[in-house]
Amino acid sequence: MVRIGLLTSGGDCQALNATMRGIVKTVINLSTEPVEIYGFEDGYQGMIYKRYRKMSPSDFSGILTRGGTILGTSRTPFKRLDTPEADGVDKVAAMKETYRDLKLDCLFMLGGNGSTKTANRLRAEGLSVIALPKTIDNDTWGTDLTFGFTSAVEIATKCIDDIRTTASSHGRVFVIEIMGHKVGWIPLYAAVAGGADACLIPEIPYDMDNVIAAIDRRMQAGARFTIIVVAEGAISRDEARLSKREYKKLVAERTSPSIVYDIAREIETRTGRETRVAIPGHTQRGGQPDAQDRVFATQCGVEAALGFLEGESGFMVAQRSGKMCRVPLEEVAGKLKYVDPGSDLVREARFLGISFGDEA
Repeated sequence: MVRIGLLTSGGDCQALNATMRGIVKTVINLSTEPVEIYGFEDGYQGMIYKRYRKMSPSDFSGILTRGGTILGTSRTPFKRLDTPEADGVDKVAAMKETYRDLKLDCLFMLGGNGSTKTANRLRAEGLSVIALPKTIDNDTWGTDLTFGFTSAVEIATKCIDDIRTTASSHGRVFVIEIMGHKVGWIPLYAAVAGGADACLIPEIPYDMDNVIAAIDRRMQAGARFTIIVVAEGAISRDEARLSKREYKKLVAERTSPSIVYDIAREIETRTGRETRVAIPGHTQRGGQPDAQDRVFATQCGVEAALGFLEGESGFMVAQRSGKMCRVPLEEVAGKLKYVDPGSDLVREARFLGISFGDEA
């Protein structure tokens, strides 16, 4: 008998179900033994509190195109992993106990960076764990792509497309907040795909003088509107000079809902142009996975299952230079993949006239 566990951890995304489908179909099709499948509800919380259900192959039928996760998800922060739950439960000990009580041969964990750190901890505790790179932010180190990313870019780009018509009609400047607290992959790709005029991301600190100059150039050229894409974690040059503690204090003291409102207010004051804010928010996580996500998620599921059937564990599935591969968990856990300010896409965006606010 082969027994496997599945859980989805952290923020949701569009291709989680497609990934689980890839795992289960491959294991069932290729295993020479009967297969038992256990799905943990709400991420690691399901392992901690033994909230799971025995699943059948039919549970994974018809979910390729379904967004979200049929298992539910939640966040169990790695930095508090060794802090007992409110009821005193030892998280790591409880997860190990659940794993062993079910006699699991492997746990498949679909999650982002924090979740991968926890998976690596469980590996170090002796559990067979395989991680699959889930995050709309595309910030998981060791893989060129994460599932959820291309669907989020599609939604962010559609937002820019839709804003363009109203921005043009009213002759306004629009500041659009796109998800990305620490990295700017979604804003960068959406800005290029949507034809934005400026793109402010965490990896390239901006100067508002340069942003204003970019807007002024468009006005002088006769443009009726300007679209500024801003990552949630966009940071100014002055803010970038602060210590981590000073910056956290600054953010905590901010009275506006987010940085985009401050940017919009300054643009309107300095240019005299009517300026509006648009925030697609969690729609970027929602809806159906796009075609690319369905393909990549399926590839991840198949590769993870193959690794398990070949007797391997303790790795994260990845794609590098178009090839699927397996990267040791200890090599990827705790690392972020940032946008390279000198990358081809950033350079090409500059050639198109997109301002990153770092140059006049």
